[in-house]
Amino acid sequence: MEHRDNMAVRVFSLTSLAMIAFAGNSLLCRAALQDTTIDAASFTSIRMISGALVLWLLIQLRNGEAVGRGSWLSALALFVYAAGFSYAYLSLGAGTGALLLFGAVQATMIGYGLWQGERFTAVQVMGLLLALSGLAGLLLPGMSAPPLSGAVLMLAAGCAWGVYSLRGRGAGDPTRVTAGNFMRAAPLALLLSIVTMSQANLDIAGVAYAIASGALASGVGYAIWYTSLPMLKATSAATVQLSVPVIASVGGILLLGEALTLRLVLASIAILGGIALVIWQKR
Repeated sequence: MEHRDNMAVRVFSLTSLAMIAFAGNSLLCRAALQDTTIDAASFTSIRMISGALVLWLLIQLRNGEAVGRGSWLSALALFVYAAGFSYAYLSLGAGTGALLLFGAVQATMIGYGLWQGERFTAVQVMGLLLALSGLAGLLLPGMSAPPLSGAVLMLAAGCAWGVYSLRGRGAGDPTRVTAGNFMRAAPLALLLSIVTMSQANLDIAGVAYAIASGALASGVGYAIWYTSLPMLKATSAATVQLSVPVIASVGGILLLGEALTLRLVLASIAILGGIALVIWQKR
């Protein structure tokens, strides 16, 4: 009984840390692009490079025989996610960005399931329609609507991350695969920085935020998540990620001074609630 309790505490602690790390990516990126002079391309490059280095070090420390190398197609999806994520946060708040990102990721993966022949129950259809209505309500024109360009970029980033997640299924040891993809995505990010060299700008605080995003929130965060995943049921693993936009929203309000609007609250309830219905009803 004591062993079971200790395992439950371990799973809860690891999962909570992983979700905080995922939300931390939104907060660090938004803080860097709002409060420092670093440009989005440089932030992306530093994040990818620092993430690749930390993941490589973790693999060396493990020194295991697990297989997995990543691929250029997955690295391209990872790069599109990271670049779209950074540029979107030039105009989006942390909570709004995380909500759009998470909604797009889940929509991509749910859409893939439908394309593969999965059939939805009536409750799942209701959940999908509820989530879509929440997204539409969030993006409708109005004073509290997020900038359209930022919203489109974040939705694209979410779709790319959904593709990346789908491609990672069964690709081998998750940490090794992620490290391989980060190492391949880093040159793509550097190429973006070269192309946008005229807009490049660095400062100490911005670089520190980018390193923290890549090394801690991404590298260490993914490693923690993959450690906890085998101990979670599939449904629980999908559902617990519903907490990420909430954590990011609270962090944005407390740490970045962002406003909590009624539109965001209602959209969050509709989008996250709708996705929860789809996940929980999934056989």
